Amino acid sequence: MKKVLLFGAGMVAKPIADYLLDHKFELTIASRTKEKADKLIQNRNNGRAVSWTIERREELDKMVSEHDLVVSLLPYTYHVNVAQACLKFKKNMVTTSYVSEEMKALHDEAKDAGIIILNEIGVDPGFDHMTAMRIIDKVHSDGGKIKEFYSLCGALAAPEEADNPFRYKFSWSPHGVIMAGNNGAKFLKKGEIVEIPTENLFKNPLQIDFPEVGRMEVYPNRDSLAYIDIYNLPDIETMFRGTFRYPNWCETLDAIKALGMVSYEKKDFKGRAYCDIIAENINVYPARVKEKVAEKLKLDLLSPAIVAMEWLGLFSRERIQLKEGSTFDLTADLMLKKMMLPDGARDMVIMLHSFLVEKANGKTEVIKSHLLDYATKEDTSIARTVALPAAIAVKMILEGKIKDTGVHIPVAKSIYEPVLNELEKLGIAMVEDWGLPVSEQLG
Repeated sequence: MKKVLLFGAGMVAKPIADYLLDHKFELTIASRTKEKADKLIQNRNNGRAVSWTIERREELDKMVSEHDLVVSLLPYTYHVNVAQACLKFKKNMVTTSYVSEEMKALHDEAKDAGIIILNEIGVDPGFDHMTAMRIIDKVHSDGGKIKEFYSLCGALAAPEEADNPFRYKFSWSPHGVIMAGNNGAKFLKKGEIVEIPTENLFKNPLQIDFPEVGRMEVYPNRDSLAYIDIYNLPDIETMFRGTFRYPNWCETLDAIKALGMVSYEKKDFKGRAYCDIIAENINVYPARVKEKVAEKLKLDLLSPAIVAMEWLGLFSRERIQLKEGSTFDLTADLMLKKMMLPDGARDMVIMLHSFLVEKANGKTEVIKSHLLDYATKEDTSIARTVALPAAIAVKMILEGKIKDTGVHIPVAKSIYEPVLNELEKLGIAMVEDWGLPVSEQLG
């Protein structure tokens, strides 16, 4: 029986645990809170839970040495520590996180050790790479060129749950969602590089009708330019990766950022109210702070952003419980209290790829593919779509069906093809539409 070591028992761990235990792997789950790991194992004979934290390096080495493959669902900053132990004992490794430069630097060592360190094998990043590359490789093999590519994804509450002013509920790391809004962005648009500073990230979102869901907004996601080489797109003129949100999110987050309420700067909050912090940030007296914010941001008092911020509590006279921290902490804590997806409620993951293709015969057409995935009775959609690609990759590596070595993300056919084929059996698959007219392009 092959042995798998899983670090982390958080919000997306359950489908990995279920999949590996159901496929008769011996699974050890190491978590800061052993009770969380016990809950995932559910008394199954081939599962074991242990209490562990990253500081206990000797135990890390011992656990890695005793297993055939390691899955890290730890915060991304710890992945390299785990990878170094995997290199030491020549053990394969899988993560769902973006691959860091430090991780990439281990490529030659991993090849020499004969192991694979597979990163970005989740949903976004992960499923997006695999489903895009399946189409890109097919177009290239037919002699075609990709001229335009939009890759858009969102993890959201199902429509019936989008019932607060933000039209958002957290089904995964709230801090990660808010932190992503502090990034800038860079993309290629009709041959020109467009750079968006963080303060403008939520301005001018794309408006897109998503099948069966309706009108959505899209804001740009990090650095799209890097994917020109990653996806082997030498002829590309537009390359854009973006994030889906329901309408109102972008206006509201833009306002919250403009008020300095997602800053990482440490402040003293003792004896202060939320409205005091807002007033200080815009240099006004705290009385009637809602009206002053609306005036400063040139928004109507009934605008979605003002209504949402008031509902969240940013204008309230309630005393802040946190004595010291950042405005990012304040906003995240309020969202944690009021915007978590309730147990049993449905979330969804939506994804859209749109390609403008020049065929070998010189004709142009649009190819689109989309995913609409809802929670099941057992798992949230975000947990399923992040965890199952990783779980399948673990199985494929241990069965010898993925033979690549080195540090990888799943853009090679040898990796994406077996994983996508298995995901389709589990009901996670893109619906592809080929040969659409040029009028269907997003640009």
